[in-house]
Amino acid sequence: MWVKQVAAAGAAATAVGLAVAFGSWYTVDQTERGVLLRNGAIIGVAQPGLGFKVPLIDTVQKISVRNELLRWEKLESYSHDQQAAHYIISVNYQINPDKVSQIYAEFGGAEGAVRRLITPNVLKHSKIVIGQFTAQSTIQERAKLNTLIAEAVQKAVEGPLTVTGVQVEDIKFSPAYEKSIEDRMLAEVEVLKLRQNAEREKVQAQITVTKAAAEADATLAKARASADATRLWGDAEASAIRARGLLWRTTQRSFRWFRLSAGTATCRRPWFPAEPCP
Repeated sequence: MWVKQVAAAGAAATAVGLAVAFGSWYTVDQTERGVLLRNGAIIGVAQPGLGFKVPLIDTVQKISVRNELLRWEKLESYSHDQQAAHYIISVNYQINPDKVSQIYAEFGGAEGAVRRLITPNVLKHSKIVIGQFTAQSTIQERAKLNTLIAEAVQKAVEGPLTVTGVQVEDIKFSPAYEKSIEDRMLAEVEVLKLRQNAEREKVQAQITVTKAAAEADATLAKARASADATRLWGDAEASAIRARGLLWRTTQRSFRWFRLSAGTATCRRPWFPAEPCP
């Protein structure tokens, strides 16, 4: 019996010794910081690497300082024109390594900081910004919508952590409204097509008018050329007729002169009026 008690005591002492030995040191990853607690009170911040603590009295609460991602799905809001919007939003944040003790003291850890600082501001300001856009503009101006939400959330979240990015991953409206937008877009495309056809017909009409004007000018020029040719031909013909008439009259006078001067001593020639006959 006594031997068994001694053996049990020895085993207990060994267990306590092992617990003390293994509980006197700790390691912190490079992407973490450790909040060192003694009986629940913060006594320091453990940096990356190997550290030592008082066994059974000191504890280390590790907090990530990496750039973390949060994602909210199935969020709902209303646009400026009272259309129900369903959207997904994601947020990147990072805890300041120098503020991990404040994170633990005020929020009990990273999850508490997210729950109290980031989540309510994301839900609040995303709904406010979406409410400033119509349903159509949220689709057409997605980049502007995303920028305004990011600016609002980053400005609202102040404290030991920083929001490094906000992204509206998706936003949808009711199937009926999306169908109405699709029909409107198709109608706009049809109107644009009709305008293009009208412009094309207008250009073709202008081309036809220009071509007709050119053909009319060509016809007019041809007619003028023909008229000028006819007038010149008529002038030449008239000149020829006058020349023939003058020749005929001259010849007639010559004949009369010869007949009249047949019985006289003096011969008068039309070209030498006073010259006597030989």
